[in-house]
Amino acid sequence: MSGRMRGLAVTGLAVLAVAACGDGAGPSANSVSLSFSSVRPAGVAPSPSFRMSGVSASVMAPGDSLVLTDGTNTLIITSAQVLMREIELKRVNVLDCDSTANPDACEKFELGAMLVSLPLVAGAATEVAITVDSGSYSEIEFDVHKLGTDSTDNVFHVANPTWPVGQSIRVTGFYNGTPFTFVTDVDAEQEIQFNPALVSGPGGSLGNVTIRFDLDQWFRTSPTGPFINPATANQGGANKSLVDNNIKNRIDAFEDDDQDGDERDG
Repeated sequence: MSGRMRGLAVTGLAVLAVAACGDGAGPSANSVSLSFSSVRPAGVAPSPSFRMSGVSASVMAPGDSLVLTDGTNTLIITSAQVLMREIELKRVNVLDCDSTANPDACEKFELGAMLVSLPLVAGAATEVAITVDSGSYSEIEFDVHKLGTDSTDNVFHVANPTWPVGQSIRVTGFYNGTPFTFVTDVDAEQEIQFNPALVSGPGGSLGNVTIRFDLDQWFRTSPTGPFINPATANQGGANKSLVDNNIKNRIDAFEDDDQDGDERDG
C-alpha cells in the first residue's frame, strides 16, 4: 500500500518472540502481529482522554520526515524512538498479567527491552509476530520504559551502547527551522482495553494489533493548541511535565487487520 513505511526498525533482546506465557503450540495456535504507527488518520480524534472538538494540524510526510504545522509554527520530526518492555495481550477475565498464577493468562510479544523507531508516514508498520492460543483478549499491556541496569536491560545496553541509561524516548527534528533533540525519562505502564474483546481462533478476526503513538499531540499546549519547542521539554525545561503527560495520554491500541493505522476498519 502506498504511503506506508515497511522497514520499521526494532532492536533489542529477542524481539521477534515466538514464545508466549502459554506454549502457543498445537492446532489452536494462531499468528498475531504487532504494528506501530505515529500519524492519526484524518477524521480520527485524539486519544480517548482528550477527545475535543477542533481540527488537527496539517500533516505532510516528505521522505522520512513528518511535517506538522498549526498555522504559525512548523514542527518537522526526522526521527522518533520509543523504548518499550513487557508487551502482552491479556486474556478476558484475567486481572493482572504480572501477578496471576495462571501461566496461560497473557501472551507476550517480546522477551525484553525493545527499541521502536516509529514510522513517520500514515499507516502502520509491522515488526513483531507471535503465535497465540485461541481465545478472547480484553487488553494490551506494555511499558514505555526508561533503560535501567537490571540483567535484561544490560543485555539491551550491550547491543545498543549509545542509548543512555535513564532514557525512554528520543525525538529529533526542527522547530521553526531550528534543530532540536528531545529526550525524556518517562517510565509508564500502559493498559489499553479493547471494546469489544479481540478474538483469536476459529470465527475470530484478530490478525494484527496496532499501537499508535500520536506524535501530532506530544508537543502541544492542548489538543488543538499551538506547538511548543520540544527542546523546552527536556530535563529541567519549562514544558517537561506538559510533554511527558501528553506522551502518556496520547497512546492508542486497536485491532487493525489491514494495517492501515486506522481503528475504524469496517
